[in-house]
Amino acid sequence: MKINVISYSVQFIVLILAQVLVLNHINFLGYINPYLYVIFVLLFPVNNNRLIFLLLSFALGLTIDLFSDSGGIHAAAALTIAFIRPVVLKFCFGSVYEHHTIKFKNVDFGAKVIYFVILVLIHHFILFALEIFNLKDIILVLQKTLFSSIFTIILCLIATILFSRKT
Repeated sequence: MKINVISYSVQFIVLILAQVLVLNHINFLGYINPYLYVIFVLLFPVNNNRLIFLLLSFALGLTIDLFSDSGGIHAAAALTIAFIRPVVLKFCFGSVYEHHTIKFKNVDFGAKVIYFVILVLIHHFILFALEIFNLKDIILVLQKTLFSSIFTIILCLIATILFSRKT
């Protein structure tokens, strides 16, 4: 248990540092920006306390907001995907999630990709809708959501493949 807390604390800090120091400075074509920090929310263990998970997700987004001077949009987006994650887990993994036996390293790759796509698209849509906050620029919101989501999903999949523990 103590090792898990230390492991997740290190992941939390490393993802914040990677996002703030490296990934926030990547901006292809004006609207493609990766947000790798969402992988913490995506891969957090299912069987842990939900309140702690929601608080950690909010803290993660708020920390990114503090370093990015973005006024709470990352906190809102991270908290939203943390809140709706059980519904998406049930949709993507079905009975495996129902019995709380899900381990992300053991699930089917296709189901994992669908899970990542759904939550990353929702996260990015909320993020960019709050950032732009203008209905006449909905095309720009959708464009930024689509292209940044593709980049983020690819990075998340690469990170999970590279850093997954082989059993």
